[in-house]
Amino acid sequence: MASPAVPLSLLLLFAILSNTFADPDLLQDTCVADLSSGVTINGFVCKPSNNVTANDFFFDGLKNPGQIISPLGSVVTPANVLNITGLNTLGVSLARVDFAPGGVNPPHTHPRATEIIFVLEGELEVGFITTANVLISRTIMVGEVFTFPKGLVHFQINNGAGNAAILAALNNQLPGTQAIAVTLFAASPPVPDNVLAKAFQIGTMEVDNIKSGLASKY
Repeated sequence: MASPAVPLSLLLLFAILSNTFADPDLLQDTCVADLSSGVTINGFVCKPSNNVTANDFFFDGLKNPGQIISPLGSVVTPANVLNITGLNTLGVSLARVDFAPGGVNPPHTHPRATEIIFVLEGELEVGFITTANVLISRTIMVGEVFTFPKGLVHFQINNGAGNAAILAALNNQLPGTQAIAVTLFAASPPVPDNVLAKAFQIGTMEVDNIKSGLASKY
C-alpha cells in the first residue's frame, strides 16, 4: 500500500519553521569579534579578515587553578567570546571552576546554554532542579561527567576535604549567568523589598539584611 501523500501545506509549514528556529549556516570561515566596535547586533561584528591572527583563537587562562578569594569558596574562570574573540558565531565556550574545601558554585542558571562538566580534581555534589521542582542530584568524581539542561537552576558544592575543580563546556559563545541570590537581592535598581518578602515569606527587615550582606561581597 502506498504511503499517504504529505499535504503541501504541511511541507511549507515545516520549511518555514526550519528556517525560523534553526541556527543559520555560517557564511564564512571565521568572524572574529571586534569588541571595540560600537555597532550593536545579536553577537559581535567581525573584525577585518586581514587582521585575524592565531591569538584570536587562543587562551591560556584555564591551565592553572584560579585564585579563590570569594566567600563562596569558589572561582569561575570563563573562556568565552570576551577573551577568545575567535569564538564569535561558533556557539561554544568553556569555563573552569575551582573549589576550596566546602566551596560552592551557588544556585544559578545559564539562560542561553546547556552545560556539561568534567571533573578535573576532587569530588563534588552537583544537581539541578526541574520545572516540576524535582531535584536531580548526585556525587561525581575525577574523570566523570554531568549535564545541566539549558536554563535550569543548578549548583556544585565541594563536600570533600581537599580542593576540587571542573571544566565546563557550554553551547553558546556567551551563555550568561544569573546567580539566584545575587539576581534577586543585589539587582540594580533593587527588587522591591515587599516583592521579596512576599516571595520568600519573610519580613522586610530580613530582606534588607540579606541585601546588605550581599552588597558588601559583590
